[in-house]
Amino acid sequence: MDIKNKRRTIVAVAILIAICLFVSGIFAYFEYFGKEKEFIEEESMEVELDDHISPFLNQELTVQIKRIRNRGLMDKMLKVGTSWRDTPAFYWVSIVDGREHNLGFIEAAGGVEGTGVFTDWDTFGKESKGNFYIEEEQETSEVTITVIEQVKSGLFGRRTQDVEKEKIHLVYNYRTGRWSGDDNFKDNDGYGHYLGEEYEIWFSLQQSDYDHDGIPYWTEVNVLDTDPTVDDSKLDPDNDGCPTSWEWKWGYDPHTWDDHINLDPDVDGIENIEEYQMSKWFADPYQPAIYIEIDGMEKGRLLDWDHVSFEEVHQMLIERFSQHNINVYIDNGGDGWADGPGNGGGELLPFIDVIDDTVGHHHNRFYVHNFADERKGTFRYVTVVNNAGFIVAGDYNYYDHILIDTSLRKTYINRLAPTPRYQRVVLAKGILHELGHSMGLMPDNVIGVDVSPGDKENRWPSMPDEEYQKYLENYHSIMNYKYIFGDRTLFDYSDGSNGAPYDQNDWDHVYLPAFQVDAATIEEAIPTIDKTFEDQEVVDKKPGVMLDGWVYDENLTAEYNNEITSLCFVKNADCDYRIYVKTDKDSAKQASDRDIRVYAKPNVEPIIVRWSLVTEGNQDSEGDIWFYSCDDMVNKVMSMIQ
Repeated sequence: MDIKNKRRTIVAVAILIAICLFVSGIFAYFEYFGKEKEFIEEESMEVELDDHISPFLNQELTVQIKRIRNRGLMDKMLKVGTSWRDTPAFYWVSIVDGREHNLGFIEAAGGVEGTGVFTDWDTFGKESKGNFYIEEEQETSEVTITVIEQVKSGLFGRRTQDVEKEKIHLVYNYRTGRWSGDDNFKDNDGYGHYLGEEYEIWFSLQQSDYDHDGIPYWTEVNVLDTDPTVDDSKLDPDNDGCPTSWEWKWGYDPHTWDDHINLDPDVDGIENIEEYQMSKWFADPYQPAIYIEIDGMEKGRLLDWDHVSFEEVHQMLIERFSQHNINVYIDNGGDGWADGPGNGGGELLPFIDVIDDTVGHHHNRFYVHNFADERKGTFRYVTVVNNAGFIVAGDYNYYDHILIDTSLRKTYINRLAPTPRYQRVVLAKGILHELGHSMGLMPDNVIGVDVSPGDKENRWPSMPDEEYQKYLENYHSIMNYKYIFGDRTLFDYSDGSNGAPYDQNDWDHVYLPAFQVDAATIEEAIPTIDKTFEDQEVVDKKPGVMLDGWVYDENLTAEYNNEITSLCFVKNADCDYRIYVKTDKDSAKQASDRDIRVYAKPNVEPIIVRWSLVTEGNQDSEGDIWFYSCDDMVNKVMSMIQ
C-alpha cells in the first residue's frame, strides 16, 4: 500500500470513529436527557397538581332542602273518615360538624319559635336552606339532615311532641363536591333524593364557589382542566347540548361529545337533553320519572262545579309510583310550578259537555294550544273535563293525552261518590288507569285490560261469559274497570298474585317510554266502526336498532354483559343489551369520538318496546372496551397526591 492510500485509509477510519462517537453521543444524550425529561415531566405533573380546596373564597357549606313530602296521605285517602284533612306539621334540622341549623326556630326577626314549621303534605315550591362556615382547607364534613314531626298528644291533642321521623347521615367532600352515606351518586332512589319510610326528601349540599358553577376549585384545576374563575354552567366545549357543570354532576366527560339527544340510561322516555332542561324540577338521568301536566275545565251550567284536580289526587299517584322507585311530578298550576311555561298546568279550559274519543274535534285543540310544545315528549297531558274518560293520541300515534270526566251525574250516580274524599279517590283511580295505557298496558296487548262488569254487547275482548268472568274476578288491577267503578279500596296495578292466565304482574310489564312510541294500533275516527277495540288492526313492526356505520357485536355483548348491567339504571325491568361497534367513522351519523354504543330493551313482553341508547364507550387496540368514569379520574389524581 502506498503512502497516499494509507493516508486515505487512516482518514476514513478517523471519520468513521468520529461518526460512531457522534452517534453514540446523541444516543447517550437522548437516553440521559430523555429520562431526565421524562422525570422532569413526571415531577412537574406532580408539581402542577393543586391541592388547594378554596383559595379564592372562605369555605362555606349550604344545606338546601328542596322538597319534603309526607308519604301517609294515600293510605288515609283509601280509608273511610276525615283523617285525610289533618295535615302533618314538621320541620327539618341540619347539623354540620356538630353545629346545628334548626328551621323550627328562626333566629331572625325576634326568634319566633315555630316559624319554620311546615303544615303541608308536600313542600313543593317551598325551598329552604341553612349555611355553615367551614374551616379553611377542610377536606370533608359530617352532615345530618333530620325531619321532625310535631305529633299531637295529650287530651284532645292540644299538646304536641316533637318526634324524629327521618335522619340522613352524609359525608361531604370539598374536593369533588360529592357526598356519600345514606344518599349516594347513582344509588337506588336518585342522587339528592332520599325515600324514607315516612318522608321523602329532595336536597342538595353545595360549597362556596367563586364562579358559581357548582364545580369545586380542586376538581376544575386537577380533573376537568377548566377555569375555576369561569361559570361552566354556561359553557359547552364539546357542543353536545349539555354544559360542563351538568355533565360533571352526572358523570359524563364534558370534553367529549355525547349523544344526549338519544341517551336514556334509565329508559323512562326522558332523554338526557330533556333531563338537563328539566333540572330545576328534580330530573335525574338515572332515576325513572313521569311528568304530568293537568288542566281543568270551567263549569258549564248553574248546577255544576269547576272540573279540576286536587292535591290529594296527586299525592296518591306520587306515592303509588314511589313504591316502585318511579318519581312522579305533577304540574297543576298551584302545586309549586308557578315559574313553568305560560300555558302550563292549572288552566281552566272552556266548557264542553261531551268530548269524543276518536273524532278529535275538541280534545285535539286543547293538546295543540294548551299543552306547551316544549313539554311534548317529556310530559303526559291530563285534562279534567265534564264528560269523557279515555286516553288518545296527541301527535302521530303517541298516547300521551288523558281525559278524565268529573260530571255531576257520573260522580254521584255512576261512581257512587257522594263525599269529597271518595270523589278524589275515583279521580285518582281514573288517572292511574289511563296512565297504565300510557305505559303500554293496552287491551290489544294484554288480555284482561279494560274488562268491564257491564255493557256485554260492546265489551273487550269477546269471549265466553265464563272466561270473561274469570278475568273480572282474578285480575286485581286498576286496569280492570271493576276496580274503578266497583271496589272502593284497590288503587294499584296487579302484582300477579292470582296467577296466570287470568292475572299478571302489571308492574313487570310497564314500559315508561310507551307514551312517546307509536302505538301498535290505530284508532279510526269512524264511530260506527270503532265501537270496540276489536275493530282495530294490530300492526306490529319493530325494526330494532338502525345505525349507519355501526354493527352489532354479539361476542362483545356476551363478554361485557355483567359490566353493562351494572352501568345501566333500568330499575323497573330486566333488560336485554346489545353492544354496537363503529365500523366506519365517515359514514357513522354521529359526531361523537365514542366507538361503542350500548342499547337496552326492557323485557316487558307482550308490551311493544324499542331499543334505547343507555351508554357509550371506547374500544382500544386490543379490542377491550372501557367507559368514562369521573370517579376513576378523581381516584387517579388522588393517588398522585397521596
